[in-house]
Amino acid sequence: MTADADVKLVEQGRKLFAGDWQFFWASPSVETLPPMAGMEVAFAGRSNVGKSSLINALTGRNALARTSHTPGRTQELIFFEGPGKAGLRLVDMPGYGYASASKTKVASWTALIHKFLQGRASLARVYVLVDARHGLKDVDLDVLKTLDKSAVSYQLVLTKADQVKRAELEESLAGTTAALSRHPAAFPDVLVTSSRSGAGMPELRAAMMRLLGERAR
Repeated sequence: MTADADVKLVEQGRKLFAGDWQFFWASPSVETLPPMAGMEVAFAGRSNVGKSSLINALTGRNALARTSHTPGRTQELIFFEGPGKAGLRLVDMPGYGYASASKTKVASWTALIHKFLQGRASLARVYVLVDARHGLKDVDLDVLKTLDKSAVSYQLVLTKADQVKRAELEESLAGTTAALSRHPAAFPDVLVTSSRSGAGMPELRAAMMRLLGERAR
């Protein structure tokens, strides 16, 4: 990939995500998923890792995805659709790990996530969000194992990078990258982002444009 190609992808991503993004569908169960179409990318992560905030930052919309300070607020697979005939959907997945809900409810969310990952041909990549302040936890590693088994392409994204000092961020990035070496299904590059400052958003948009291009071939 040349520097010119990277610049082109960044610009394509900027244009696409500056368009009109809309809520499209909410699925509390596998039976209620929308028909497969185009290309989907999903955002997974522990409760309160910042999935909804990231989607809002990507699309330049303050309230496209509902954000909450209450862990476990997203209880369904939430689909957002891009403008025109772009053919791209974003999927906000229920947070895993701690959630202020019953064990039965958490178990049903977990089952929904796993079934979605294992049977969705239109799913091109899962972005696993990891809080830069805390790094990978055991519950994250369990999800990576599920993704390995599901044969789904996935990439790690550090969030809230603006909330840690540079040395701590570099340490978190090094630890995350090292852990990925044990997961051959993972995309090797870790993206570093901040929904508050916008850092890393051009690179994340460009990564999705690259996926769209690969799907179109």
